[in-house]
Parts: sequence; C-alpha cells; structure tokens
Amino acid sequence: MMPSSPNSPPGGQTAETLRYVCQPHHDFIPASQLALQDAPLQSALARLADTLGRRNKEAWAALPESDALRERARAIKDHTLAELDRYLEQLDASVQRLGGHVHYAADAAEAARMITELVLRHGRKAVKSKSMTSEEIHLNQALKAAGIEVVETDFGEYIIQVAGHRPSHLVAPALHLRIEEVAQILSRHAGEPLPADAPVLTQFARRTLRQHFATADVGITGVNFAVAETGTVVLVTNEGNGRLTTALPRVHVAVMGMEKVVPTLVDLAVFLKVLSRAATGQKLSVYTSWITGPRRPEELDGPEEFHLVVLDNGRSRILAGPLRESLFCIRCGACLNACPVYRTIGGHAYGGVYAGPIGAVLTPLYDGLAIHPHLPHASSLCGACQAACPVKIAIPQMLIQLRSMQHAEPGCGGRRERLAYQAWAWLLRRPRLYRLATWLASRTLGRWFARGWIRRLPGALHGWTQSRDFPAPARQRFSDWWRQRRRA
Repeated sequence: MMPSSPNSPPGGQTAETLRYVCQPHHDFIPASQLALQDAPLQSALARLADTLGRRNKEAWAALPESDALRERARAIKDHTLAELDRYLEQLDASVQRLGGHVHYAADAAEAARMITELVLRHGRKAVKSKSMTSEEIHLNQALKAAGIEVVETDFGEYIIQVAGHRPSHLVAPALHLRIEEVAQILSRHAGEPLPADAPVLTQFARRTLRQHFATADVGITGVNFAVAETGTVVLVTNEGNGRLTTALPRVHVAVMGMEKVVPTLVDLAVFLKVLSRAATGQKLSVYTSWITGPRRPEELDGPEEFHLVVLDNGRSRILAGPLRESLFCIRCGACLNACPVYRTIGGHAYGGVYAGPIGAVLTPLYDGLAIHPHLPHASSLCGACQAACPVKIAIPQMLIQLRSMQHAEPGCGGRRERLAYQAWAWLLRRPRLYRLATWLASRTLGRWFARGWIRRLPGALHGWTQSRDFPAPARQRFSDWWRQRRRA
C-alpha cells in the first residue's frame, strides 16, 4: 500500500506508587480484580463521569445539528480510508514540496529505530509532546536504550514518566493518581518537599521543563491530523508544551498512524469541531497548532528540519479486514468516559496502550486475540461508547465480531466455554425444550430468590458475583404473563 522505505521507575518508590509500572500485562481478570480493590483508583474513576463525561454530553447538546456534523466526520473517515493510498501519496508529495522528509515504518520496531537514528544524527536529547502513537511503538524505551535523554513535556505525561507508570487514559494519562500521590512523586524527583497544591506543582513542572526545551536537540510529537493537500501537521493540545516542542529544537520529528490523514483543510475543520467537544467538552482546545514544513528563511522560530514518520503497525491488515471501522478513531477518549467497565477498573487493566472500549477492539487487533482473550468480553454492550463517539464507531458490534472470531483463533477460549455455548445453541434450536427450561427456571430460581438477585453463582460462574449480584429469573415468564393478560 505504501512505499517501504516510560522509563523505569526511579529508585526508592514505595509499593503504593509502583501499582502502575511499565511492564505490560495481558491477564485482564486479575488486573481488574486489583483495580476493584484499589480505593484511591475507585475514587478517581468515580469523578470521571461527573467531569469529562458530563462535559462531553453538554458540548454536544450545545452544538446545533451536532448529529449531522458527526455523520459528516464519519463520512470523511470512510472516504479517506477507501482511498488511503492516494491521500498518503498526496501527503508525501506535499510535505516534500515544503522541504520536509517522509519516512514509512512497517511496524513499531522499525518506527522506533527510525526515530532513534534521527535523534542520534543531531544530538542526545529529545523533548516530547503527548503522543499515544509514540506509546504504541514504545519509543521512550528505545530512545533510553540508545543513550538518549527523553523528557515528556505534557504535565500528565511528565508525571507518569517520573513515576514510571503507563498512561491510564487517552486524554488524561495521570487520571489514576491523586494529587497527594503526584506531590510525593514530584517531591522525590525534585529532592525537596512539594505541597499537594496544583498551582505549586504546575509551577515546579514549568520551571523544570523550560530548561529541557532550551537544551533539547530534537522535538518529537504525535499528529492529530495531517492534511494531504497542504502537508500540514495539526497538533491539538491544552498546554503550551506542543508549541515549544516544535518551535525551539532544531529538528522536529512527528509520528502518526497512517489513518490520521485527512484530504483537505475543509475536512480538517469538521474534525476540529468534534475532537475537543468529545475529548474535554471544549468548543476548541487552548492550542491548535498547524505546522506546515520546516522554518522558512524569514521566520524567527521553528525547526530547521521536519521529519514525518508514517506508521503502519497492523493498520493495513485491519484496513483490509471486517473491522476497518476501528481506524475511524480520532483518539478523543470519549468512549472511555462513557463506559461503565472503564469507569470501574480504569485503563491499566486492559494491558495495552489503548484502554476502554476502543482499546478492547484495537489491542486484540494489533497484538492478537490469543493473548487478549478477555478484552472482547470487557463490555456490557450497552452502547454508551458508540453514543459518545464523535464519529459514531460501532464499537459494540465490533466487540461481538471479535468474540465470534475467537472461535477460529487458536488458543482462544477454554473447553468448558465452548461446551457451554454449544449447549446453549442446541437448546435455542429446540423451542419446546427451551420453553420447558425457562418454565423450570421461573418456578425454581425465580421463587427461591424472591428479592430478584443471586448473591453467588456456582463453579466458574462465581467470577461474576465476586463484585456484583446476578439477576435471578423472573417469578413469571413473559409468555405466561401475556397469556393471562389476553385471557383477562
């Protein structure tokens, strides 16, 4: 399709602050159980629906014809992916016409190697603006292994880099930490006690990071959108770090998933209207930076060199498959804010870079279903994620499709699970037996558990009732009730 071409935790941390270190895990069930027992995490997650979730709903309600705008954004995504090769070629030509350079990486390892070589060509220090794509390719670890000093400059990312944690949210990476924990983490890093006061902690980070901006050789950013017709790279942030990262160092390296391209500036305007509303409830983010090539001779700031790294890393395979709609995602985090599962267990339990409902789709697609067998089931299929999504991605339907794909995936699903589904399918194909089974369930379980809830399920089913009750069958079947009503 295209041309080929967090640091370890610092010493001295307590067990309390090592809950979210950078070792990725794939065992969703034990990780979820730990999250449910984590009182500070539960407190932080409880506020999520009242902050980002509420702002998302209010932003859509205040926008006239928001539904039509979201449909337009969805249509643009669909069209762009259908002709992605053409728009990537156009983007390539536009960037090179401006004096920039374009590199194509087939996978995460190749992208990390390319960026590492670019940094080493110009120095030994890099500053980074927030980028989930760089997390996807484990860029910080690769740079550190090559002897490069890399500093995250988004405040949330800076906190978790110092702590040695992984991001827990697409937009708010340090969501899982209380302000008291942030103060402890930064105090150890500063070598002096810092109060649990947001303005004071922010001022400390600002003083520290400005020194890094002034001495960095390379600035590394992600890409929210790349405009094919102009070669413009767009960064959407709420802090000034993105502009400092791209303006002060001599070299700017931007890394983007290949699906981030949009055809025109007119199309870009549609996405700028929906992204901030979906992510934080803002009409527009505080900083929306349009970067079109390296610095011109008459300009006073900006990089002397601009490099765009376009990442595949499984996207071509997804594009050709039945779940191509997952590539519509613009990484706003709205589905996380709306999801009752994410709001109960947080982001780290998902085991991959991307958490929440969209992570339950993307992580198995990128890494394989065999090592993430529980993620397609990490959803109540309530549809809140699709309702919140600015491009209306049908996440529940994709999760159902992933579940069906597990039957053909080697190593997915246990023997008991397969037998259970086979028995259920056998029963559903026999109406008389099904009616008999539901009649027995209503006359036994429905009457034994008069309050309507089962506190403990037997055997392997006990996992459900460890954290919540299970609804008991009704005392009377609907068919019985309907029959009586018709007689009356």
